[in-house]
Amino acid sequence: MHLAIDEVLGRQVAIKRIGLVPGSDDGELERAEREARLAAALNHPHVVSVFDLVNEDDVRWLVMEYVDGVTLSERVRASGPLDAADAATLLSQTADALVEAHGHGIVHRDVKPSNIMIAHGAAKLNDFGIARADDDPSLTQTGLVTGSPAYLAPEVASGSSATSASDVWSLGATLYHAVTGSPPYDVGDNLIGALYKIVHEDPPRLPDDHELAGLLSVMMHRDPEHRWPMPRVRDELLRVARGRRSTVAVAPVVAAPPEQTGVLPLAPTPTAAGPAGPARDRLRWAWVAAAAALAVATIVTAYVLAGRGTPEAQPAAGSSTSSEPSGTSEPEPSASPASAEDTEEQMDAFIASYLATVTTDPRAAFEQLTPEFQEASDGFDGYMGWWGRVRSAELASVSSDPSDLTVGYTVDYVMKSGERTSQQVRLQLKRSGDQLLIAGEG
Repeated sequence: MHLAIDEVLGRQVAIKRIGLVPGSDDGELERAEREARLAAALNHPHVVSVFDLVNEDDVRWLVMEYVDGVTLSERVRASGPLDAADAATLLSQTADALVEAHGHGIVHRDVKPSNIMIAHGAAKLNDFGIARADDDPSLTQTGLVTGSPAYLAPEVASGSSATSASDVWSLGATLYHAVTGSPPYDVGDNLIGALYKIVHEDPPRLPDDHELAGLLSVMMHRDPEHRWPMPRVRDELLRVARGRRSTVAVAPVVAAPPEQTGVLPLAPTPTAAGPAGPARDRLRWAWVAAAAALAVATIVTAYVLAGRGTPEAQPAAGSSTSSEPSGTSEPEPSASPASAEDTEEQMDAFIASYLATVTTDPRAAFEQLTPEFQEASDGFDGYMGWWGRVRSAELASVSSDPSDLTVGYTVDYVMKSGERTSQQVRLQLKRSGDQLLIAGEG
């Protein structure tokens, strides 16, 4: 970003270079044009205006309103967390800008403290570079995560398309940063771990006695359908900004909604307590294998369900339902037995997958026990006597023995009471067809 002079109108402007080198790819140039077009459609006092798009030697420059101020992230870094009234003042203005954008069918998709400029006590929302209009076909494409990780809504972090409700979550994450001084999720170098937490773990909360605790809980709600719409968020922020007490009750934390259980579960990177060297590499690949297996299962299930009931899925009248061709055929050769190394990797992946599932979908995890071990665990109610107290379970190390299908591992628990503990566990696994099940402890 550079400061420049508009020689025609004699005013200061900010210019942003889009094409870093001559011949930048078409996608980058299209992004510049999209940002200019979308921002130009918004005439709002709390949106940084875009005046022009200039093409010079195959490099695009956005010519924008110059805001002589600091970003919200710079303000918090320099002065510390904001009090409730100050945060509500700035974010009510940002919310009003988003109400205007949503009214034009525009989803910002990258609301965060560094995209909110502050000048003379007022906020201005900046950078519509990855925004999309509702009628833009690319908005419907899934599997592409866009935006800043710490402020992404769970549905976006899992690869779904962003909506106006996703902007509500991101504004809530920005509110959390403004009043605590820290992002809601610590990304660091562990991007995959952060995305896993956003998708699968409870969202961050303010202390119940904080003035904005209730509002944050309805902005950062796992289910987009239960988040407050942006106009209502704006009005409640205005209420607090004007010195009136918020009356919003803290919404209960809910588990990941059903539609998220079918997406690729992003696996956390093993903790520093994990083993070094080859054992740690096996653990990392166990997570990858578990995630890949779940993703493949999801795709196959969706394909099969989508095909049911269609003409192509029904056998022709009078034809056999068997997939075997008519006549005599040679029997297919049986699959060669899995090697010990393959079995060990499968066992590692099974445990990684089990622990990734047990706190988000305990019923599905319970079904990974043999019927005998389910009964020995006093059924699902007895099983939940322990797992119902656990908030998260992260695999720290694992060692599988393919010779007798036993596996030992260390797991780090965070209990719902806030207590943290580690435990060493040894399980006996059992094959059921091509799957593994937990047959007992010992």
